[in-house]
Amino acid sequence: MLRNISLVAYVLMVLSLMVLVPLHAVFSTHPLVIGCQVLAVALLLWSRFTFGRRSYHVAATPTEGGLVMSGPYRYIRHPIYASMWLLGSACILSHLTLWTAISGAVLVSTGLVRIFCEEKLVAQRYPEYTDYARHTWRMVPYVF
Repeated sequence: MLRNISLVAYVLMVLSLMVLVPLHAVFSTHPLVIGCQVLAVALLLWSRFTFGRRSYHVAATPTEGGLVMSGPYRYIRHPIYASMWLLGSACILSHLTLWTAISGAVLVSTGLVRIFCEEKLVAQRYPEYTDYARHTWRMVPYVF
């Protein structure tokens, strides 16, 4: 059940970002926005390379090979979702309309659903996750 919920949440997260393209809310000339977008892509790439050759499951299915606790995972448990939120937030805030705000609300709410499903599934697969979770932040150090 959690895998199916996480799958729907993931699809909605991706769609909430994709809808920004036809709204012309992706690109900006503002240096702060560009900086946030570059940082988001860098965090995404660093996270993915740290994750290694493991497959990325669209449904929140824990991968084989142990818990990843290095790279950005040393500080935050969900750096890929953090990068999606940072990218989306930069786009949305620089092109704020009712529709981009709705997109942002969908991105954040479905991201939270995905995170909580994934954490429960990973904790079931890897008992050491509980200790790891006590020493790391979900997405933003000192905040969440």
